[in-house]
Amino acid sequence: MAAAAAAAGPGGFQFAIDRGGTFTDVFARCPGGRVRVLKLLSEDPGYGDAPTEGIRRVLQEESGVAVPRDQPLDASGIEWIRMGTTVATNALLERRGERLALLVTRGFRDLLHIGSQARPRIFDLEVAVPEVLYEEVIEVDERLIPHQPGCRLPGKETLPLLEGSTGASLLVQRPLELSALRRELEGVLARGIRSLAVLLLHSYAWPGHEEQVGALARELGFQHVSLSSAVAAMVRAVPRGYTACADAYLTPCIHRYLESFRAGFAHQLREVPVLFMRSDGGLTPMQHFSGARAILSGPAGGVVGYAMTTYRREDGQPVIGFDMGGTSTDVSRYAGEYEHVFEASTAGVSIQAPQLDINTVAAGGGSRLFFRSGLFVVGPESAGAHPGPACYRKGGPLTVTDANLCLGRLLPEYFPRIFGPGEDQPLCRETAARAFRDLATRIDAFLAGTAAGAHQPLSVEEVAMGFVRVANEAMCRPIRALTQARGHDTARHVLACFGGAGGQHACAIARALGMSRVFIHKYSGILSAYGLALADVVHEAQTPCALRYEPAAFPRLDGRIAALEQECRDALRAQGFTREQICTEAFLHLRYEGTDCALMCSAKGHPPTPHSCRTGDFHAAFTSRYMVEFGFTIPDRPVVVDDVRVRGTGSSGISCETPLAPSGKPARVETVTQCYFEEGYLETPVFLLEELACDHTVPGPAIIIDKNSTIVVEPGCTASLTCFGDVCIAVGSGSPRPVGPQLDAVQLSIFSHRFMSIAEQMGRILQRTAISTNIKERLDFSCALFGPDGGLVSNAPHIPVHLGAMQETVQFQIRNLGEDLREGDVILSNHPCAGGSHLPDLTVITPVFWPGIPKPVFFVASRGHHADIGGITPGSMPPHSKALREEGAVFVSFKLVKDGVFQEEAVTEALMAPGRVPGCSGTRNLQDNLSDLRAQVAANQKGIQLVTELIRFHGLPVVQAYMAHIQANAEVAVREMLKGFAARWGTAVEAEDRMDDGSPIRLRVQVDPQEGSAVFDFSGSGPEVYGNCNAPRAITLSALIYCLRCMVGQDIPLNQGCLAPVRVVIPKGSILDPSPEAAVVGGNVLTSQRVVDVIFRAFGVCAASQGCMNNVTFGNKRVGYYETVAGGAGAGPRWHGRSGVHTHMTNTRITDPEILEQRYPVVLQRFELRRGSGGAGRCRGGDGVIRELLFREDMVLSVLSERRAVRPYGLRGGSPGAPGLNLLLRRDGRTINLGAKTSVPVEPGDIFRLQTPGGGGFGSPGDGGDPEEAAEPPAPRSFAERGSVFEYRRAQETV
Repeated sequence: MAAAAAAAGPGGFQFAIDRGGTFTDVFARCPGGRVRVLKLLSEDPGYGDAPTEGIRRVLQEESGVAVPRDQPLDASGIEWIRMGTTVATNALLERRGERLALLVTRGFRDLLHIGSQARPRIFDLEVAVPEVLYEEVIEVDERLIPHQPGCRLPGKETLPLLEGSTGASLLVQRPLELSALRRELEGVLARGIRSLAVLLLHSYAWPGHEEQVGALARELGFQHVSLSSAVAAMVRAVPRGYTACADAYLTPCIHRYLESFRAGFAHQLREVPVLFMRSDGGLTPMQHFSGARAILSGPAGGVVGYAMTTYRREDGQPVIGFDMGGTSTDVSRYAGEYEHVFEASTAGVSIQAPQLDINTVAAGGGSRLFFRSGLFVVGPESAGAHPGPACYRKGGPLTVTDANLCLGRLLPEYFPRIFGPGEDQPLCRETAARAFRDLATRIDAFLAGTAAGAHQPLSVEEVAMGFVRVANEAMCRPIRALTQARGHDTARHVLACFGGAGGQHACAIARALGMSRVFIHKYSGILSAYGLALADVVHEAQTPCALRYEPAAFPRLDGRIAALEQECRDALRAQGFTREQICTEAFLHLRYEGTDCALMCSAKGHPPTPHSCRTGDFHAAFTSRYMVEFGFTIPDRPVVVDDVRVRGTGSSGISCETPLAPSGKPARVETVTQCYFEEGYLETPVFLLEELACDHTVPGPAIIIDKNSTIVVEPGCTASLTCFGDVCIAVGSGSPRPVGPQLDAVQLSIFSHRFMSIAEQMGRILQRTAISTNIKERLDFSCALFGPDGGLVSNAPHIPVHLGAMQETVQFQIRNLGEDLREGDVILSNHPCAGGSHLPDLTVITPVFWPGIPKPVFFVASRGHHADIGGITPGSMPPHSKALREEGAVFVSFKLVKDGVFQEEAVTEALMAPGRVPGCSGTRNLQDNLSDLRAQVAANQKGIQLVTELIRFHGLPVVQAYMAHIQANAEVAVREMLKGFAARWGTAVEAEDRMDDGSPIRLRVQVDPQEGSAVFDFSGSGPEVYGNCNAPRAITLSALIYCLRCMVGQDIPLNQGCLAPVRVVIPKGSILDPSPEAAVVGGNVLTSQRVVDVIFRAFGVCAASQGCMNNVTFGNKRVGYYETVAGGAGAGPRWHGRSGVHTHMTNTRITDPEILEQRYPVVLQRFELRRGSGGAGRCRGGDGVIRELLFREDMVLSVLSERRAVRPYGLRGGSPGAPGLNLLLRRDGRTINLGAKTSVPVEPGDIFRLQTPGGGGFGSPGDGGDPEEAAEPPAPRSFAERGSVFEYRRAQETV
């Protein structure tokens, strides 16, 4: 069979084909070993299917006999076919999958609509979330709940007990009812739906109910049924449900494609092994290829390709894969093993399945170019394949490809003539140059208006070169994030470059990252197809688990591993692999108990010991990897096994490399062209790759042209050929470009990326070295860089409630400490009068000094939410606090580090001090506090190191000048927005809203239309309240920056400059600037939302959203839990409000139902949309949610909420949203309204029902609205981000 024949050499044709979105790449190995390579359009009216056409052309060219297109191909000479395809990805992106119904446990019909409850883009007022894949929902009467020894639910003794596959037990709270389900399924069938996804809670541990439902559906005639327990047998209902839906939605599409592909061959390819690439980098037989495992089928081949050709085991130098195509840029890493993620999002759908960690980070050569408010901006919008870049002659916008063409780095004469309306013309440099000339004129006009001195007009080449440099810096940022996130040094990697556009940028990117070597395979233009030829066949088996990793569990773990290994071997032997060709690798998904940070660990390199499993020492593997990724371990904490996984591999044994003979003479120069580099135009020789031999070296500047790609060898770099004909470039350091302190628009964009990158890298260090769940897993922190005056320069991530607030803290320390700020000091602060938001947010500030300068030259700071710092309740967020001292430990200007020494004794005393207040406790988690404070100090040190490197390179005056330039740039953007507002709506607006206790929040805005400045005056707002809804001044400033950024509507640096055109008036002693002793915990989570509502009401931007975070806490002496819950978003002039989502100043993810019930003594009875709670209008407000918690033990329930009396307003005739309601359903039948803020004891059998507010409506129903407002803006084309870097950033913004 397949494997044996492949190892012996090609007796027939071997085809490896990657069917991409634009092009299909074919790598063919012909009988006798000759290789043919071709690239053709994936969609073309001249043929039906691109892979079939590629095979036809190769067979015709090799045989010399005409092979007609309209007849099935003779497959008798084909040995095997391997394919990667974007069919599944495209169907998901374009929502062109199979019609689908979802079957879900009753009470959870909207679970997948709500998802994590977080919105994807925190500054978009229109919460645009891809729609769910199903069109109908059927609720199934059944319910399993985890068995808990301490459970005291009435009647639990009568519930049947089941033994789950994980080793844990479950109770049947409600048995499966099939008769009513049968009738509903028959109705779905009658409406033409033939595909089903089934999601029943806890089915990963006991799939019996799902299996019975699946059997019924198949009996009734459903053609495809995806059971979540079969597709993704892992805990967490939401991603498992998404995965089942994706499988049911995409697998029928894949099967249809496979049928049509097979129909193009005689005998339907029955005798030919056809293998498809899965997302995990392994091949699988055509009949086993399914939707959930197909998302990365195309890009995975490229990762295998560079991993098998670039990585050298003898030196172990890790590799960064850089795949830059026309519409997207993918980045990945390989260091001897494939890096997998086990949950990732594509097109808004989270999929739980092993996937290579491929990060789509930019829009490739098609990235559009913009000049906005003084900044050069590249992407994320893309020109797409149609109309494509300006040079394609179809009226497209300026792109990175146009910039490379104008600089002479792309030579039109070496491109096919496929452009223009008739698709018969060459690339047009003149069109691109004309567009750059127009842009240069606009840039010059802007800079002439802002420059203090005379501004030199920019040439077309300088503008194009500027955009290329900004594009390179934008792509360096995620590469740094990908490597440094896991503790790796970026500079130690090789850059493996492939894809059509990557060769033009590889040298510059490698140089910027400090890399010394670039590797470009001879088949780099079709590396995904070539990777398919080299890939192994993989079979994976996995089972969930809930055991501790300890000696008592080793026999059960060994048994599970052995069973899964046997399953893999049997599956691979059935495909023709011999025992010698098969190897298996076992993995355990391990985490420390009580944490969510699980690592999939192999025992490779950790042989078995008397205290480990037979397969190997997984504990040693886990702790060593944990140390590398996070910088510490937790020695006394038990380790839990979440899943057992085995990866079986059938080795193909294929090698397609043929050594080149040396030529013995110099390389032939094809032509010499003028190419623009940093030094200006340089004479640049052009070489053809096919004419170069292994004894040739090509010094830069040079261009090497291949059939499918162009490689630019920059000055200072040298390219040489390996013995197999691959290009290896030694990257020189290059001459640094001198930069002065005066404003340069290109340098401004580069410094903007660099300053943001510094804040991001600080955050990575903090997350890696912190120990608490809040910082390490919930990512509730911000890191920031400040200028010498304490003004914010950059901060990451963008947690709305932290925006700009840290600046107040830093500037307070400058005023308060003055000369007492010394080198070696680190300041700790959290007091509201010192710029704090609420006490658990501890800010650590490090001033940075420079030789010969007495005052700090810049500051770095990190703010992290500590889970407990003392006070009257655990968690330090009491609903009933009346004074600040009841909320925990207070720090104003506390020296955490003095003369370089960490003041552990003094800070411990301060953290325990609240215990001296009657009714209060000191911190309940001192060790976590100390560890996290050390991590914050370490994060600051990273920021200092990175800024110091910048200063050493550019000089202190330049770095400080660009800190000021970045702030000025944000100021320009806000001024432009205010001028535009004044021209349209007038110069004075005002608004008022009230808290539930009647306290008014008043705002009057006066805009100066000439200057683009404004006064935001909150005079008339209510006085400080006897409670905790007082909001420190920093909270109002954060809310204001958030609103300004939303209204600007595009990415701008979020820094001090945003507030420069704005004067904020807040009356002392009011609810928005209370006395130093006032309680403030509710101000942070509730009043902040009302401030946002008032600002948006004044500007008429959108109706009110739910205006609340719905803070719910429950616990007893054994456990404690805190969550915030979604509601309805306000409607706007062009959009309906999203239902069941967090809005404005919060974006916290909600705990998955299965995790919640596994870890805490509650049952989630119901979590669905509160239909009809959104306000009516031309555009409707979003609905709130209903969430019901059934308590299983005695506990105390605390609720801190708003909008229970005052409804979220509608705008321009839209109706208000429904207010929220907090009900307690006692087990004795009483229903009690708890009010907005309360703490109440609850008993087993009691139910808490939370009904969250809806959003307000916009416009009167039936009103056509303002045509200018109602006009739908054109949807910008953008690449679909994915990968661990994207998931991390998204997680950071869901706090």
